[in-house]
Order: sequence, then C-alpha cells, then structure tokens
Amino acid sequence: MQPLIDNARRFGQRPEEFAPHAAGQSPAVLFVTCSDSRVVPALITGARPGQLFELRTAGGIVPPYDTGNPTGEAATIEYAVEVLGVEDVVVCGHSHCDAVGALVRGDDLSAVPAVRDWLANAAPDGALGRSEDPALTDAVLGHILAQLLRLRSYPCVERRLTDGRLRLRGWYYEVHTGAVLEYRSGADAFEAL
Repeated sequence: MQPLIDNARRFGQRPEEFAPHAAGQSPAVLFVTCSDSRVVPALITGARPGQLFELRTAGGIVPPYDTGNPTGEAATIEYAVEVLGVEDVVVCGHSHCDAVGALVRGDDLSAVPAVRDWLANAAPDGALGRSEDPALTDAVLGHILAQLLRLRSYPCVERRLTDGRLRLRGWYYEVHTGAVLEYRSGADAFEAL
C-alpha cells in the first residue's frame, strides 16, 4: 500500500494540471469493463482525466434494464448517454476473467451469495458454454456480445442508436499480452484494432 500512498501524495502536488477539470466533464466514451485489477481502462486506451466515463462491475456485467428496480449500473449508463452525451460505449471483456470462468466451470458460489446472484445477470445458464482454455477466450467473447445485446434493451441506448448519435463497440483485452481485439459486425468476428 505504501507505494500507492506515496504516488497519491505526489499526484496532488500538480494542481495547475487538474484545475481545468473543475469546470465539468465531457467524455466521449462510456467504458464498461470488469472490476478486475489487471484491467486498467486509462492504461489500455491512453486516456487522460475527463476522456472516459467508466462503469466497472464484477464480470463487466450490464444488468437487465428494470424501471421498477433501478441499479447503479443503469443510472451510470443513462447518465453517460443522456446527460453527458457520450458518442461511443465500449464493452471491454478480458482474458482470464474470474467471473466468466466461474460461470463456465459452474463453480459453487454458495459461500459468496452476492457474487452468485450478481453473476446470474451475465447470461442464461450454459449460454457461455464450457471451456478448457485457461484464457477463456471464446466464453469471454460470447459474454461481450451478450452485454452489448443487453445494452440495446436500455431505452436511452436504443434511442441514440436509432438516431445515429451512439455507437456500441465490443473489445477483448488479453491480460497476458496487452493486445486488444474489436468486434466487427461485418465479419462477425473479433479482429485486431
């Protein structure tokens, strides 16, 4: 922890660099990804403060849209799309994902009921298939596509997609190489950026 504290102390010694951020934010991208500590959106994209609006959840899950029981995730998506007017939403899954791995393996998560219940939002049982691949590539790619589809069920997202003011992008990040692939609908495949 000490190196993190030391960096935080140095970080706060450059107020002139951060003063312009007090005027507000206008990010162009909502970046939806996993809470995994190996996935760092600003590192992956080279973004500076104010460029990405982030939504990080266990497994990078976009929960179903439900007006009767709003979630923090739904509020974040709605705020990014309607208030901030982001132009792109990136759903970024990653290799070696513990959440997708637990689903694929059918792990017993009874000791962590909140995790178990949250992961139930990912995809229908068995939809991600089974995998012996430690990187879980195919399962994660399917998971990314499922979350993109889920995003389309949000009224604000569907409206902006329909009028051409929003694009959805699916990215796959390899934690062991740093490579990023993007889903190309024309090819129905993930290809290098």
